[in-house]
Amino acid sequence: MSRPRSTAAHKKVLESAAGLFAERGIDSTSMDAIAEVSGVSKATIYKHWTDKDELCLEVLSYLHGLHEEAPTYDSGDLRADLIAQLRYEPAPEKRAMRERIMPHLIAYAARHRVFGDQWRARVMERPRTRLKQIILLGIQRNQLSADLNLDVSLAMLLGPLLYRRIFIHAFGGKLPQDFESYIVDGFLVAYSKSDVKKTVKITKKAKGNAISKDDVRLKGR
Repeated sequence: MSRPRSTAAHKKVLESAAGLFAERGIDSTSMDAIAEVSGVSKATIYKHWTDKDELCLEVLSYLHGLHEEAPTYDSGDLRADLIAQLRYEPAPEKRAMRERIMPHLIAYAARHRVFGDQWRARVMERPRTRLKQIILLGIQRNQLSADLNLDVSLAMLLGPLLYRRIFIHAFGGKLPQDFESYIVDGFLVAYSKSDVKKTVKITKKAKGNAISKDDVRLKGR
């Protein structure tokens, strides 16, 4: 009978800590505050986590669904697999909390380098690894150029998503609903073999309406 109560308490600590981190920031949240809000004693909390950084890392794992099995995309259709991987969102029901905590997390990681390295290794490396596997399969199947630079490839695929998450979210703007398709098509034009490039369709919308007259107004000086 003690196991369900322990599991429930564990989840309550994670959710309480997440809410406090998002509201107050990580630096301003104490273990005492987490104990008070969660209703779990500080002694019990310290039995599971040695310090606040370790607890914060598990909170991030919880919010990013790292305890859940992530899908593997290997249909044989390189374009479809890349798009599916870029569109995959772990734990979508926790998206709002992830967005609330992200500014505090970035600031905290900048001030605490060891924590930042651990965060990137635990949370950020997972999508890179999944994409890397798809790219390497594409090379093995002669769908992608064997001499492509893997880090450049990952930057081309993940960089636009970071732009959308950081700049579009903060400053506004409009991107197409099928943004991931644009990203993958650009990558395939650069690195895929000719038979794969035939599957990349550049629509009139992509070619003609990428920048409209209403978006950019040039004035002579």
